[in-house]
Order: sequence, then structure tokens, then C-alpha cells
Amino acid sequence: MEALRRWRASWRYPTTLLCMYGFFSTVKPLEPFLIPYLTGPDKNLTSEEVNNQIFPVWTYSYLCLLVPVFLLTDWLRYKPVVVFQCAALLVTTAMIRWTQSVPAMQAMQFFYGVVTASEVAYFSYIYSMLDLKRYRKATSYCRSVQLLGYTVGSVLGQVLVSFDLMSYNNIVVFTLVLSAIAFVFTCLLPMPQQSMFFHHRKTAVTEGTDGEGTGDSKQEVQESKVDQQDVGEEGTPNSEGREETAESAGAESCTKVLFRLWTDFRLCYSSRQLLYWSLWWAMATCGYNQTVNYVQVLWEHVQPSQNFSIYNGGVEATSTLLSAATAYGIGFVEVRWEQWGELALGGFSGLGAAALFLMTFIGNIWVCYVCYVIFKCLYMLLITIAMYQIATDLSMERYALVFGVNNFGASALQTVITSIVVDSRGMSLSIIPQFTIYSTYFLLIAVVFMIRGIFTIWMSRRTRKAPTPPDKREPHVYAEHQF
Repeated sequence: MEALRRWRASWRYPTTLLCMYGFFSTVKPLEPFLIPYLTGPDKNLTSEEVNNQIFPVWTYSYLCLLVPVFLLTDWLRYKPVVVFQCAALLVTTAMIRWTQSVPAMQAMQFFYGVVTASEVAYFSYIYSMLDLKRYRKATSYCRSVQLLGYTVGSVLGQVLVSFDLMSYNNIVVFTLVLSAIAFVFTCLLPMPQQSMFFHHRKTAVTEGTDGEGTGDSKQEVQESKVDQQDVGEEGTPNSEGREETAESAGAESCTKVLFRLWTDFRLCYSSRQLLYWSLWWAMATCGYNQTVNYVQVLWEHVQPSQNFSIYNGGVEATSTLLSAATAYGIGFVEVRWEQWGELALGGFSGLGAAALFLMTFIGNIWVCYVCYVIFKCLYMLLITIAMYQIATDLSMERYALVFGVNNFGASALQTVITSIVVDSRGMSLSIIPQFTIYSTYFLLIAVVFMIRGIFTIWMSRRTRKAPTPPDKREPHVYAEHQF
């Protein structure tokens, strides 16, 4: 019992529960076969209904929910939103199984928008429960488990479909059981006592550079002193600690939090380097999401599932594993990304555009599969570089802010493209013209960042020949202080 109590009090307990939730919630055997299921005899929907009326609802709901859920997540201290996310996942899966009409499927896409918008709570929960020194390790565990769950789900779905072990309807019920197991783990999660913005522990502020604030190391020392004062010999807060906690902790007003977020936003994006990397992040993520969301429609167009043994699950599993390996391997490559990074963004985005053009016009399912794997690996490679470059000089709070702003920008762009290109109230294009636009979109990104990359290299060499005086260098204002 003593060993169990110590384990529950350690950082491994919430991390294990979160990993278990991440695994069971991402094992979705039907997901690679969703289009064949919806357009098959079980649901009897047309490709046009799925493509132009049902799928766009997710894009709109995700954009509308992203900011409110972000603020609500911090205010409610993460766990309630994680539980709500899993409940929405259960509703989504149940609606896939037991509803059939277009309006019902649109409602299902709305609930799936709730699930994806609530993803911010998954990783934010770790930050609220663990020490900063353990955050990176716990994050790697949770991300790896999610990739593992998605891979297992894709392989499992492929085996069940290829060997005709389960019907599509039974696969959905099996997925619902896995989601219910995930829901149990969310209920067992301990409740955080603080959050990044609304419920954070205030510390004494000493004068820093230009009076802006303190450095990370000073703040950590102050927080550790407060923690030591609050904990008695038996590991429980003493009366003095309770008084200090009551005075120092508490919820800030929404206005003050929003003002602080706005101040951080201006400081972060005043850096040109961060601005350009964030611009690529938003633009590329928009195109990637559109491609991944509608690629099954393209595969179904190229090779109808009624006439062919499809291998969507195997392709998704392969692309996920290779993407994870690519993202992991780039960490061992020694490159001056601040100089060559923008050129790499342009060059690899061009290769991604070429893969999309081949996938669109060759008309062979195996070419489509291979090009999709290449495209996904290239995106994961570049987004890993972008995330690393942006996070290098940012505190954890500011990285969360930049991450949210970039994803919101991607969602806004995606909404514009969906409303014009895909939606039945817009141009309502068929799948081939859609992917022609997506390919051209990535080609445009490649051209812009190739030009920007060449300019950056030219300026870097010119600067080396004529060094800039220290008082004229651009300051890294977005790393000056941490609240």
C-alpha cells in the first residue's frame, strides 16, 4: 500500500493514465475506411454528400470552438475538458454507427470538431501536473503512445477488413468499446490545482532586463522555495503554507488574462524569424489538413472499394510510422536552420506539391498510396523543424500561445478554402479539381519560401562580410521574460 501511495503521488501516475487514454482514444480501426463505409450499403450516402455537405462541417465547427475551448480549458483546469473530449468522442462514434441521414452526419462532424478542438487539454494537462524538468519526457511518452494507438488502429482495421473478420458496423461498435475504456481513464485523472493563466501560482517579481520581468531560472527557484514552505514533514501543507497559498494563488480576471495574452502575442510576433516560420506553419498545416481530410475521397474515386481490395489501413499505418521515424531522425541532423531553414521549407514543400500532382493526375491507386506516404513524411519533417525553431527561445506559456495562434490561423485559412472550394454553397468542386487546387497551393508555398530562403542566405553571407554593430541587432523580444 505504501508503494502504491508513493506511485500515485509521483509524476508517473498522471502520465500513465494520460498515456492510456491517449492510446485507447486513438485506436480507430474504421477511420482509414470511413469513406467506403459512409458511401457503401451500410449508410448509402453519395460521395458528393460526404465531400461537399458533411465533411465541411468539421472545419467550421473546429474554427468556432478553438478559441473558446482554449480559454475554457485553462479556466476549468484541464481535466474536465479531457473528460468532455472523450465524451464527445463517444457521441461521435455512436452517431457514426446508429445515424444515417446527412443532417445527422453533419451533427456527428460537429461533435468531432469538439473532440479535435479539445486536443489542447491533452498536453496542457501535463504542464499543470508535472515539474518543468519532466515535461519534455512526459510529452514524448504521450505523443509516442498516440502514434502507437493510431498505428495499431490502422493495422487492426486493415486486418479486420482484408480477412473479413468483422463488418464495418461491428468495427464501429468495437471502436466504441475502446473509447469507453479511454473514458474510464479520464475519470481517474487527478485534478490539477493550477493552470497556466487563470489559476497559476504567483511569485515575487524581481527586476530583469529593461524591467520586463525575471528569467526562467529565477522563477523556478522562487517557485521551489514556495513549494518547500508549503509542505510539512509528512508531505502535507502546513498552516503557514495554506495561508500563503490562499494569498498567492487564485483565479485572475478574464480581462487581465486576455491583456497578458495580447501583450505576449505582440512580443512573440515582433520577431521576423518567428513570424515567417509561423506563417509557413499555418499555411502548410491548412493544406495538410485539407489533404488528409479528403484523400480517402480521392482514393475511392481512383479505385472504388467495391471493385478492389483496398489497403487504406496499411497505408495509414506505414505513413504514420515513417513520419514518426522522419521526425525523430531530423533531431540528429546538424544544420543551421536559422540560415537554411526557410530554403528547406520551400524545397521540401515543392516536393510535397509534386507528390500531390502525381496523386491527382496519374490515376493509379498504388501511385496514390506512395505519394501520400511521401507527402505526409515531408510535412512531419518540416513541422518538426518549425516547432523546434519556434520553441527554442520561448517560455512554455508563450509556446502554448504561439502554438494556438498558428493552429487558429491554419483553421481560418482552411475554413476559407473549404467554404469556397468544397462546400455545396460555394463552388462545390469534385475531388480532382479540389486536389489540383491543393497541389497548386503547396507549389505557391514552395515558391514563396524558396525566394525567402535565398534572400535569407544572401543576407547572412552579406552580414558575415560586414558585421552589424551590437546596438543595431534585432533583439529577441519574445524571450525577455516569463510570466
